[in-house]
Amino acid sequence: MDIYGLVGRKLGHSFSREFFSNMFKVDKINADYLNFEMPSVDDPLCGVMAIIERYPGLRGLNVTIPFKKDVLKLLNYVDPIAVEIGAVNTIKIDRQNNSPILAGYNTDIIGFTSTLRPLIEPQFTRKALVLGTGGASLAVKCGLQKLGFEVTGVSRNASPGLLTYGDLHRDQSIIKNHSVIVNTTPLGMWPDVDSAPDLPYEALDSNHLLYDAVYNPDPTRFMQLGAQYGAKTCSGIGMLRGQALASWSIWNS
Repeated sequence: MDIYGLVGRKLGHSFSREFFSNMFKVDKINADYLNFEMPSVDDPLCGVMAIIERYPGLRGLNVTIPFKKDVLKLLNYVDPIAVEIGAVNTIKIDRQNNSPILAGYNTDIIGFTSTLRPLIEPQFTRKALVLGTGGASLAVKCGLQKLGFEVTGVSRNASPGLLTYGDLHRDQSIIKNHSVIVNTTPLGMWPDVDSAPDLPYEALDSNHLLYDAVYNPDPTRFMQLGAQYGAKTCSGIGMLRGQALASWSIWNS
């Protein structure tokens, strides 16, 4: 039996296992999908290489928070798009002479751009804010740039080239001038459903789109607050489905 799985630190919220298990059942595919929680990707007992050795049928892995950058050091090959992004969320596992060969890809960008593109309105500015600085933010920034957006990152801490949430409150014209705002932080993810990024939501209107990479719950508090002021909203469920299907294509190519 072929085995696939998800690598992360805490996976109780995971979408992937249910998605792939249902797909295997419907399509009558003789495979299983497992969650692999680990404290670090190179943990000697339960890290990535340890589970590959433990499961000889393991053919592919998805990678989630907070390991999308950490896994790069383990790979034999990284796809050029993933190199450009600087993060990997999909690993294909081949074996040569019983030695694993790991190839890394980023399918987050596929799921993100395919769901964002039809939501872009003609009146939108071609400026976007990306909330958060983790692995998902790198794919989102790259995807936005490929769609023609000028992208600015937002972080809790001051850093060169980044805005802070305090900057957005001090100068609400920043929000006014950026039509697309993407949350790549875990704020609002179940079970912390009442939290949301600290924005001046009152500066939003119908010329804004709030895209939340969080998919559980749907809608998130971030989306609800945006909708109160007329902003269009989109949850991360479409992005997740798109990246999952792209992962499946890579594993079976």
